[in-house]
Order: sequence, then structure tokens, then C-alpha cells
Amino acid sequence: MAIDKILRDFKAGTLTLEDAQKLINTSYFEEIEGTTIDHARAIRTGQAEVIYGRSKTTAQIVAGFERISANGQNVLATGVNEEAAHALKQRFRSLQYSEVSLVASLTTKEPSRLATQIGVITAGTSDIGVAEEAAQTAEFYGSPVHRINDVGVAGIHRLFARLNELRECRVLVVVAGMEGALPSVIGGLVDKPVIAVPTSVGYGASFNGLAALLGMLNSCASGLSVVNIDNGFGAGFQAHRINRL
Repeated sequence: MAIDKILRDFKAGTLTLEDAQKLINTSYFEEIEGTTIDHARAIRTGQAEVIYGRSKTTAQIVAGFERISANGQNVLATGVNEEAAHALKQRFRSLQYSEVSLVASLTTKEPSRLATQIGVITAGTSDIGVAEEAAQTAEFYGSPVHRINDVGVAGIHRLFARLNELRECRVLVVVAGMEGALPSVIGGLVDKPVIAVPTSVGYGASFNGLAALLGMLNSCASGLSVVNIDNGFGAGFQAHRINRL
């Protein structure tokens, strides 16, 4: 609950001093189910805390959704398995969940929609799960997303046929596994910021995405930045921040 509302309710006599103190304390952070939820993050950074679902129990994820939404914030979670998603759907009828990206979200107040769009591009179909995590993250915060899939360097003519679409986007998130070459190619063709996302897609010598990561970090294309392996959320979040400037 917002502090100004707590103070108004206390002034009006609908809250006791003890209840008001408790609500103010929990408006900053709250400890539940082994988790300390940072309720004040939205005030500091503009976006509420995001739940990283991997390695969390179903109870911890559900509790996080309950408390963040009770504080008046939209809720986003990544890495949510089907068991946790089922429990969330039982609790929140308007929950959105993707089995492709493993992203779950709850929107109670619509974010401001930006006029400019983000492009999310994949080298191969196997990269779509990570790309959708990026795309759905950006959409959750209010950025329109234009998706272009399976245009990797093994058939580079597919990319050239879509260049005009790339150039209409304000920021590009480029997702690739294997050798991770696609972001460098795109970085040499457009005047937009490019956020490269290495994925763990590939055979043994790809080392679960390390080869793609190193290739992107060593790119000679200007204006290219790189997030961690399979970190679609980080790329989508950063792309939205650039898009809203």
C-alpha cells in the first residue's frame, strides 16, 4: 500500500497507529516464505521487483505474486515451471503464462504504451524460448515488439529480405546460439543499438553457450552490447529502458 494512502487512512481514523506503523514498515520490504520482497524497488527504479522462478518452490512463487500484487504493482516472473504456473492460475484468473518462454505475468494496471518498437530477432527456431522471454518482458513494461525468427547466417538471404523491418525498430535484441554470429552481422547493417543474447543452443563445442558469448563479446561491430547466456529477461528489460528514453 502506498505510504500517502496509509497516512490518509490514519488521519481519517480508519487505521490505528499500530496498523499504520506495520503497513509503513512492510511498504519498504517484507519477509515471506524465505524471501525478502523489495517493495520500494518501483520507487527507486521505476519497475517493481521481478521474480526469478528457477530454484524457487511453488509456494515461494505464489507468495511473491500475492504480496507484490497486494502492494499495487504488476507482477512478472521468469523461469516458472508448469506446476507453479498451474498454482498461479488457480489463484489469479487473469494470469498470463507462456510454456515457450516460461514467463508468467499479472497485469492489474496497464502500463503506458510507447509509440516506438523493439525488434527481437532469432538466428534459429531453437532460440525462440529465450527470445520470447525478452519480447514478453519488453511488452510487459509497455514496449511494442516486432518479432523476426529464424534468419541466421546459415541462410543470410533471409536476413537481407527483412532489413527494412529491422531499420524501423528503435532497439534490436538479437538472440543466437551455436557460434553466435548474427548480432555482429546485424550490427554492421543498422544504425540502432543492438543487444546480443547468447543462448545455450548448440553441440558440444558450444559449451552450453560459452562459444556464442565469447563470439559476441569479441564482436568488431560498433554499438553492440551483450547480456549473459540465455538472459532474455535482461535484454528485454534493457531494450525497453532504451526505447523509453
